[in-house]
Amino acid sequence: MNLTAFHFDRRTFLRSSLGLASFSLLHPKAKVPLTTGQVIERIKAKVGIPWRDQTVDNLIVGTPDQPVTGIATCMMATLDVIERAAAKGLNMVVTHEPTFYSHQDRTEPIQQDTLYQHKRDFMTEHGMSVFHFHDHWHGMQPDGIATGMMRELGWEKYRNPQHPRLYTLKETTLARLAQSIETKLKIRTMRVLGDPDLPVKQVIGSWGNNGLSQGISYVPLADVLVIGETNEWELVEYMQDAITSGQKKGLIILGHLVSEQAGMKYAAEWLRGFITEVPVEFVAADEPFWRPGQPVK
Repeated sequence: MNLTAFHFDRRTFLRSSLGLASFSLLHPKAKVPLTTGQVIERIKAKVGIPWRDQTVDNLIVGTPDQPVTGIATCMMATLDVIERAAAKGLNMVVTHEPTFYSHQDRTEPIQQDTLYQHKRDFMTEHGMSVFHFHDHWHGMQPDGIATGMMRELGWEKYRNPQHPRLYTLKETTLARLAQSIETKLKIRTMRVLGDPDLPVKQVIGSWGNNGLSQGISYVPLADVLVIGETNEWELVEYMQDAITSGQKKGLIILGHLVSEQAGMKYAAEWLRGFITEVPVEFVAADEPFWRPGQPVK
């Protein structure tokens, strides 16, 4: 064997190996960015129920292959929420309610509307996507919105295991209960129906919109119904008549947004359990109303 050639080849091999190692340290393999489609597929896999064929839970803005730099969860993807998410570098919005003013997010009737165009163009220019996450978040066991609201109000220990909407609280009055909820949820424009001194203990918490038949079914179960919103000529009138007839009942109307918003605060926590590549933050939408004596600037 030629010893000179052997030592040369050995030195060459060692130098080459060290060079490759140094290159690997200086140029680590680039990470493949998380995409909008991958986030949605993970949500579908983790939600724990079969994905419906007919649902509003769809990608409303953007494409599945868009890179995600951060995720904002919100109750409503208002223009204000979208602008604040973009400023934080959160370019994927997971919203519970629609982006374009109808439950189905139908944009055909508003294609020529300048506000729609402005909102759409802002998201396009900032590389944003929006995923509507309503049906399956409610369909989870337990309901994601109800879980978040219960936690925000501190009602976990009062929940009736046989009825997910029924809570047995420590006895209080209707007025004190309303004040407690108002404080915890920071509500400006709550409305209350019933005797302020009415003793209440059994409470139905039914977040979001409540129809007449649904509300009527709850009345025998509880002293007070706590809801998001309803038609005044339906459930509100029914409750007025119930009280006039002598029934000891109350109704607390929170407003739709504030009655479900804590559920999307919880959604951010839930998403962080399986989305670790990018930041996930809850971005609160402002309550839309204010009182004449307490204007909001």
